[in-house]
Amino acid sequence: MAKKTPGRPRHIPSDFGRHLVVVLAGQAIPQSEIARVLDVDGKTLRRHYRRELNVGAAKLEAALIGHVLRLAAGDDDVALRAIIFLLRCRFGWSRYLPPPWPPEASSRYHRVDS
Repeated sequence: MAKKTPGRPRHIPSDFGRHLVVVLAGQAIPQSEIARVLDVDGKTLRRHYRRELNVGAAKLEAALIGHVLRLAAGDDDVALRAIIFLLRCRFGWSRYLPPPWPPEASSRYHRVDS
């Protein structure tokens, strides 16, 4: 008599599954939901689809940065807030750090805080 192995059968990634993971990760779908769609455990998802999760996340980040850059190209208060956001997130600016210019120049330039 053959022994039964406990648990589910081993997951074998398919091309469709890989493409689906990239698309869903690129739409900011949580990994727990992607795992549910594929009917696998979260650990299995990360083990077999790590590259696809990373590619999807990178595509999402690139799209969001593109949107913020388009907003920053404007000339209204939304553009100013988008520029400040980019400077803080991508370049480490902080309202709690000293200004990046020399103190003698501070009388000519005003720092923008939001």
